[in-house]
Amino acid sequence: MLMPSQGVRILVATKPVDFRKGHDGLAALVQSTLAEDPFTGTVFVFRSKRADRLKILFWDGSGLVMAYKRLEESSFTWPAVRDGAMTLNRAQFEALFAGLDWRRVRSLEVRRPAVAE
Repeated sequence: MLMPSQGVRILVATKPVDFRKGHDGLAALVQSTLAEDPFTGTVFVFRSKRADRLKILFWDGSGLVMAYKRLEESSFTWPAVRDGAMTLNRAQFEALFAGLDWRRVRSLEVRRPAVAE
């Protein structure tokens, strides 16, 4: 699973991080800076000082998974730099990951259908 499944929590750390950090360093940042548990299945997204790079960290049940992406000819649209993290839904995350402006993406709110008897 590289793309998070529906219903998975996705948190974007809004401050740039040192991209020399690997699995353990990012997991420590999740605990110390974001006050979150990196071993819950939540997907954590990190940005570099250069806006053209991101890292993703999540626990898949058997180990920490880390992915790195660098855009070649543009930069990611990031939230304002401040302390903490912000939540994205899956559609917004997919737009961010593709290099699109995630702020323009809205999820459809669909009511749960009633069961016909």
